[in-house]
Amino acid sequence: MKTIVDHLAQYAAYHRNRKNVMTHLVGIPLIVVGIISLLSRPALPLDYFLITPANLVVLAAVIFYIRLDIKLGLLMTVLLWLSLSVGRDIAALPTSLWLSWSIGLFVVGWVFQFIGHYFEGRKPAFVDDIMGLAIGPLFVVAEVVFMLGFRKDLKAAVEQKL
Repeated sequence: MKTIVDHLAQYAAYHRNRKNVMTHLVGIPLIVVGIISLLSRPALPLDYFLITPANLVVLAAVIFYIRLDIKLGLLMTVLLWLSLSVGRDIAALPTSLWLSWSIGLFVVGWVFQFIGHYFEGRKPAFVDDIMGLAIGPLFVVAEVVFMLGFRKDLKAAVEQKL
């Protein structure tokens, strides 16, 4: 299994332009919330739990992120839980509004992504490695953590690998 350094360095190689990174800070969260809200229907009530495709995808993602890095994985858990909450609220809307909001967030998020890659002059990472779709949200969180001055060791290891 690739390490977090391997994944982040491979993704970062496609995101060297600061404008591209900044568009990802907006675009990727919009895409994540759009996907989660789309997957928040149908819902299967099970005692006190509500099982949705979104819950299952988030659970798989959380396991993946925690196995890569416990600290960032726990932060991703909190952020994905918040996304599930927003996604559930959107999914509770009438069908036309649910679809409009979910698809709208998804499309606007991708518009930001492609604008960023225009600045970068390079195709998105997922074109060469589909894992880029799973690493994108982690990359955004790691970039914010780095910007705040935390995880200098991880940042240095990623930069050394580039």
